[in-house]
Amino acid sequence: MKKINWGIIGLGNIAQSFSEGFSNVDNSNLLAISSLNELKLNYFKNKFKINKNYVYDHYQELLNCGDIDIVYLALPNNLHYEWILKSIKSSKKVLVEKPAFIKADHANQINDKIVDRNLFFTEGYMYRYHPQILKAIELIKSGELGKVLSMEAFFCKNILTKKKFFFFEKKKKINPNHRLFNKELGGGCILDLGCYPVSFSVFIASLLKEINYKKFKLKNVKRENGITNVDIDAEAEIIFDNIFISKIKSSFKKSTGSHTIINCEKGNLFIKNTWTGKTEIIINRDGRKKILKNKIEKNIYSYEIEQISNDILEGKNKPSFPGVTFEETKINTEILESWLNA
Repeated sequence: MKKINWGIIGLGNIAQSFSEGFSNVDNSNLLAISSLNELKLNYFKNKFKINKNYVYDHYQELLNCGDIDIVYLALPNNLHYEWILKSIKSSKKVLVEKPAFIKADHANQINDKIVDRNLFFTEGYMYRYHPQILKAIELIKSGELGKVLSMEAFFCKNILTKKKFFFFEKKKKINPNHRLFNKELGGGCILDLGCYPVSFSVFIASLLKEINYKKFKLKNVKRENGITNVDIDAEAEIIFDNIFISKIKSSFKKSTGSHTIINCEKGNLFIKNTWTGKTEIIINRDGRKKILKNKIEKNIYSYEIEQISNDILEGKNKPSFPGVTFEETKINTEILESWLNA
């Protein structure tokens, strides 16, 4: 069986979780890695049994490797645009970690280049490929709960204080150079966490035939900045085509959940732990509750790797459903930019 060869640029925590996903798939292979950090290179090389000939301490050297079919860019947000551009110039197919872009103008520029070169490109929202989300989409499409009316999506976790001890909390020391708290690196809760509720809102809106999901505006925007001047708590309402409303929230200071509620005419869907697929979907209808347990069979990234590799094996230059289309990426970016600048 032919396998798709992957290369990874940037070896942070997310790259490790992604790399572990290859253990559950048969149609792909983690062939090459690249990092500017020698310790990370050695760790990944040993852990994932990478041949030394495919271990690169310069990003461009990996892009120059003709054996690589697709590159996964797991770099800080501020470096995405530069290395997407270089990947395209090297004729590499691209999966870029979310959010793909910080500026809508960058998304538009890349769109033109992808079209010109007919290259595969997609944004890394791994939750979309998970059976939990596919089941939720199936329920929505079935019409079992009637027309979709609105939704609420949250991704909030407290990373600013230590655990409670005798009802007291202690603030953690913040490193201003860390990617999450450095504005120049694309830090802040909106870009790190809020991009998930934004992307899911766009995904659900795109399924509703009665609206033009490309038309949107933001209302009731609230944003709090921390000591390093990046957003640490934020919320907003996205109104698609003056019809469909999604309330979104992200936070570094509150542990108020990572759930989604999709409100329909006859009830609602409550998706617990939306972004990791670790729990269940609760269907509320006519005062009755039905729980759909989620059976975890693979690393969540395995589903993403497997489908993208299949798309490439089948010669597709665009991701198949439920992968993120470039149109969605552009809208995601526009909403994130609006949320940050409102």
